[in-house]
Amino acid sequence: MYFNGIYHEFYQYNLNGPIFGDIVWGHSVSTDLVNWIGLEPALVRDTPSDIDGCWTGSVTILPGGKPIIIYTGGDIDQNQAQNIAFPKNRSDPYLREWIKADNNPVLRPDEPGMNSIEFRDPTTGWIGPDGLWRMAVGGELNGYSAALLYKSEDFLNWTKVDHPLYSHNGSNMWECPDFFAVLPGNNAGLDLSAAIPQGAKHALKMSVDSVDKYMIGVYDLHRDAFVPDNVVDDRRLWLRIDYGTFYASKSFFDSNKNRRIIWGWSRETDSPSDDLAKGWAGLHTIPRTIWLAGDGKQLLQWPVEEIESLRTNEINHQGLELNKGDLFEIKEVDAFQADVEIGFELASIDDADPFDPSWLLDPEKHCGEAGASVPGGIGPFGLVILASDNMDEHTEVYFRVYKSQEKYMVLMCSDLRRSP
Repeated sequence: MYFNGIYHEFYQYNLNGPIFGDIVWGHSVSTDLVNWIGLEPALVRDTPSDIDGCWTGSVTILPGGKPIIIYTGGDIDQNQAQNIAFPKNRSDPYLREWIKADNNPVLRPDEPGMNSIEFRDPTTGWIGPDGLWRMAVGGELNGYSAALLYKSEDFLNWTKVDHPLYSHNGSNMWECPDFFAVLPGNNAGLDLSAAIPQGAKHALKMSVDSVDKYMIGVYDLHRDAFVPDNVVDDRRLWLRIDYGTFYASKSFFDSNKNRRIIWGWSRETDSPSDDLAKGWAGLHTIPRTIWLAGDGKQLLQWPVEEIESLRTNEINHQGLELNKGDLFEIKEVDAFQADVEIGFELASIDDADPFDPSWLLDPEKHCGEAGASVPGGIGPFGLVILASDNMDEHTEVYFRVYKSQEKYMVLMCSDLRRSP
C-alpha cells in the first residue's frame, strides 16, 4: 500500500529459515519502490485464531486515512478464518506496530457448504452504491471454487452475501483473489473506495494450479456479482497474468501516482537443500503498473517507472541478419538481471503453417508439444537466455507465426527443458 508518503510491502515470511511453516507477515518500506528497508514483522502468530500462521490478506485504507489489515489465520486444527489488525500509532511513518482486533476472528467459514480449510486470502475492500463495504474471500462453496462475497458497515462486522461474487465448477480452490476496476485504454489506476467512472470494467484475478489467471468483465451492481465478458464458462479461456514463475499476485491503488501496481511471487525451482544453503527461498517480482488494453480484452503491464533508475550500460545491436539455425551471442551482458527489447523483421511469412483454433484453448500445451527444437514454417525464432558456454543449459523464449484465415497468429513460447 501507499500511505503518508511511504510504500509498504507485507509478505509471507518464516523467521526461522527458508522453509514452509511458522508464517508471519514480513514488512518492508520504501519511498521509491526500488530501495527497501526491512522492519520487524507486522503480524506474528500469537493468538488462537492465527496460531497456525498469519497467511495472506490485504490492506484497505478507510475514510480519514485509516489503514486496516484483514488477513487469514489458521487455528490449531488448521481451520481458517479472517482477522483484523490496526496500526498502533498512525503518526509513525513506518507503521511498525499493529494491534489485532479484540473480536478476531471476524469471519469464520461456518455456513453450510463451506470448507473450513479452504477459506482464505481476503481482498482489498470496496464500497458499493449502498455505502456498504464489500470484500471477497477465496473459498469453496458446495464443491465450487468461489470468490465469496461479504458486506459490512464498519469493516469490523461482516455478513456473508447469499451468493458469491463469482464461482466456477471445475477448477481447484482460488487462492489470492484480486478484484479491481480498470478503464479501457487508460493506464490510470482506479481507487475502489471511490465511485467507479462510467465505462469502467473489472478484472477478477485468481491464483489456481500454480499460475495466476484472470477474467475481464463487468461488476453488476444490481446483482452484486461479477459477469465475465466471455459468455463461455471455460477455464481454458481464462487469461494468464504472466507466463513465467509468477503466483499469488496482489495489486493496490497507488494514490501517489494514480496507478495500479501489481506484485507477484516467484517461487523459483531450487531444491529445499539449495534454499537452506543460500539462506532464502522465493522472491518478489519487480513491481509493475497494470491497466486494461484499449480493446478492453486483456490486461497490460510494464515495470514501474522508478525501475528506470536501475538501468545502466545500454547495449545496442541493429541490422543483424540471421538465417535459419543461426545464433548471435550478445557478449557484453554480464548482469544477472537484464532488460531486453528485441524486434524481428521477417523477409516473408508466406510459408507460415496453418493455425489450429483449438490451440487457443491451451496455447501453453501446444508450445510444449512443438518445443523450440521443432522447425515450423515460420519459426521458432527468438532469444536464448541463461545459457552455459556449451549450451547444455539454456532457456529459450521464442515465437512461431501461423496463418489463420485472413490474418496471422503469433505464439510466444518458452522452452524450459534445459533451464538451469
